[in-house]
Amino acid sequence: MQMRTVSIPEEYAGMTVEAVLQRVFSVSGSYLSRLKRRPCALLLNGAPVYTTRCLAPGDVLSFDPADGKKLAIRPIPFPLDVAYEDEWLIVVNKPKRFSVHPARDPAEPTLENALSAYFTGVDNPHPVSRLDKDTTGLLTVAKSGYVHSLMKTVQAEGRFSKTYLAITQGVPETAHFTIKEPIGVQPGSTYLRTVRADGAPSETECTVLEACGGRALVRLVPHTGRTHQLRVHMAYAGFPLLGDWLYGERCEAIDRPALHAETLSFPHPVTHERIELTAPLPDDMQILLNR
Repeated sequence: MQMRTVSIPEEYAGMTVEAVLQRVFSVSGSYLSRLKRRPCALLLNGAPVYTTRCLAPGDVLSFDPADGKKLAIRPIPFPLDVAYEDEWLIVVNKPKRFSVHPARDPAEPTLENALSAYFTGVDNPHPVSRLDKDTTGLLTVAKSGYVHSLMKTVQAEGRFSKTYLAITQGVPETAHFTIKEPIGVQPGSTYLRTVRADGAPSETECTVLEACGGRALVRLVPHTGRTHQLRVHMAYAGFPLLGDWLYGERCEAIDRPALHAETLSFPHPVTHERIELTAPLPDDMQILLNR
């Protein structure tokens, strides 16, 4: 991961190193604190510098956007389906039965374990969002804490869009509708979620693409990011996802909730190019459609 550099123009004369890093590179306060603790991670004209130093026109300010060291994540080799990768980000097409974060069983490979083995140098996995263990599809991971913070800003500003494909038990009568119901923790549980009046505002857009045999292929667009949001909202609407044993019923035709993160679209946080990706349906959902 290359150093990020700026030559100080006249308009930035007299500004501090900290102010320029925040204005030009959107460096967060927490990341700036980590930079200050790393030797040679922050340079002015090639020499270490304090963040309170005032800058002059022509000064060259540089900083290392990498984490500086490997995180304590056990590397476990696992084949990855890489949809996109550059020095800042990686997007993978996650399979089912694959958790994102390290599991209770240290021998069970997770996405973070697999990426820790896949990355070279001091790149580290920082998942930008998450998918449930049995949800397949596209998942974005930053290679450093700095890039992760930039991606969180992209999300907060509503510039990160994601769509899902799902197969429902039952066919909605309306071809296109939006569910705006608050979601919170189900009473008596720390894991289950439910629609409740005092829950967090939640919004899911649903479009019916195909329908046959009492089932429907739908496209779901989450406009908020609550835990289990799509599964909870569709169950609440009366059309639980096929195979969703948690919010619906088990199904012999598929051994997991029929949910797949199909598309991603966002501006690259460093290069600013538009990233648009699509992941094909996994085999188990495609077989259901073929039937």
